[in-house]
Parts: sequence; C-alpha cells; structure tokens
Amino acid sequence: MMNALASPAPDLQAALDEDPLSRILRDLRIVGVSYGSCRLAAPWGVNFPRDGTARLHVVIEGGCWLRIDGHEPLRLEAGDAVLLPRAATHCLSDQLGGPVTCITDMPLQSVGDRVYRLDGAPAGATVLACCSVRFREPCLNPLLELMPPVIAVEGAHRDATLAAVLAAMADEVLNPKIGAATVLSRLADVVITRLIRAWVHEGGQDAEGWMAAIRDPKIGRALAAIHQDPSQPWSIDALARVAGLSRSLFAERFSRALGLSPARYVARWRMYLASMMLTEQGLSISEAAGRMGYESGPAFSRAFKRHLGVPPGALRRGRR
Repeated sequence: MMNALASPAPDLQAALDEDPLSRILRDLRIVGVSYGSCRLAAPWGVNFPRDGTARLHVVIEGGCWLRIDGHEPLRLEAGDAVLLPRAATHCLSDQLGGPVTCITDMPLQSVGDRVYRLDGAPAGATVLACCSVRFREPCLNPLLELMPPVIAVEGAHRDATLAAVLAAMADEVLNPKIGAATVLSRLADVVITRLIRAWVHEGGQDAEGWMAAIRDPKIGRALAAIHQDPSQPWSIDALARVAGLSRSLFAERFSRALGLSPARYVARWRMYLASMMLTEQGLSISEAAGRMGYESGPAFSRAFKRHLGVPPGALRRGRR
C-alpha cells in the first residue's frame, strides 16, 4: 500500500519551474564512454552490432549513409550528428548496399584509455567521430525505451556550443592526455543532451512518445514532478493538477503521447529506481520499498515482479 498523499517536497516547485527536459535528462546517467575518430577511403562500410551501448556519430568531413533494419536509409553530410540511444544494429557506408566490415574486425589503434583511431586514408576521405555510450541499466530505464531509435540533427555545426564541444572531443582524441576518458565522458554527456534538446525543439510536428510528451509543456511538468519526487502516490488527479489540466484531458494527452497510462509510467519509473537501490546501493527490500513510498514490503515485491519480471530478492542477490 502506498502512503497517503503528502504535501510536495520543498524543492518540487523549483523543479516544476525548471525546463522539464533538463529535469528528466538528469536521469539519463552515462556510466561509460569510448570515443574514436575514423578516416575512411571509398569504398567503405562499417557495421556496428548491437552491443548494449548507445552510439553517437558525427560527420566531420565528407558524407555517408546510415542504415538501420526497418528504417529508411538516412543520408548524413558534414556537420550532421545522429544518436542511436537504444543500441540498434546499424551500418555506416559511403554507398547504399555496399559491403560492410564489423567494427570489431577493423584495425583500431588505441591512443588512450577507451580512445581509438582508425586512420591511414588519404586526404579527401570521409572523417567521422564515433562515440559509444553506456547508460546505467539501460534495459530497465523507461526513458530509453520511450526514445525513438534514431535522433538525427542536421547541421549540428550551426549550434556554436555543440561545435565547440565537438572540437574539444576531437582535440582529446588527436592529442591524448591523462584523464582523456573522463573528459570525453563529460563531453559526450553534453553533446547527447544538446542533440536530444535540439531534436525536441526542432524535430517537427511528427514527434512521438517521450519526445512529444516533453514538448508538451503541461505533460512535461507532470513528468518533471514524477522524476523529482517519485515516492509520492501520484494519482491521475494529483498529476492533472500539476499539469493544469482536467483529469480526463490529462489522462488522454499523457497516454496518447507516451503510449502508456500515467499510473504505469509512475510504476515503471519507481521500479527502475528501486532496482538501482537494490543492485548498486545495497539497500534492503524494505528500505527500497520505503524510499518508493510503499508501506508494505510484500506489496512492493509484487509490484516489482509485475513490472520487471523478477522478484526484488533475486535481483538483489544477483547484484547485476
């Protein structure tokens, strides 16, 4: 059983006044990154297999095609950037339909801790910056599940700040120094955040899912409230008040944008956070249940297994 609805935490109003995207992006926690620069002479093709990492690709010079099964090929030119947040298998190549080589079979040169270079092509070749990113427990994170498979921003060079960050990433690769992996991880965090934000604001009217919800200022306020204080027993009525909408209109807009009900989104987010408490912080089941607003450990355990498919005790013992 959940605790009775209490007054919002003192900092909840500050979170609601903040840009909802900024609030929610804090929960996309990067825990690992590798970075590489590639100089490729035609004909070339690289396959990036599904390996549990998100991929960021930036075209520095030249152009190429991005191919993902089930999606139309996407042409990328110098200055374009793409983020594949859900670790989809994909290919980059200079021509459509050409042969490809798996990235793991290519002669990558290590130039630092988790920093690689694929070089040797003559001038005029295609130059790419490729970043592999791991998010904390991506298989449990509903934010990643709700993102589109590809976030593409054409002409990323038009964003002066993004251009500066990309230049800094290139410098870290070309002139490796102590702590390069740490610096690149921070830079990748900034690049990914700015790419997602640019897509949200410039991605057109066909935005769907989580992105569409963030673009809706009223639904975005409700999402920010959920992320700021997930232990609150957020009823539809309470979230509708935060959003400034009627109960029925809020429920309809939320479900249409995200593809699941407010109650299910709240439950999934709570269980994701609880899984972090059990596996990373070493909390007991009763402690995690209390943090997530449950008065009853058994009720929490039933909800946990219903949403994640495994009882909390098994997950805690496994310490994945």
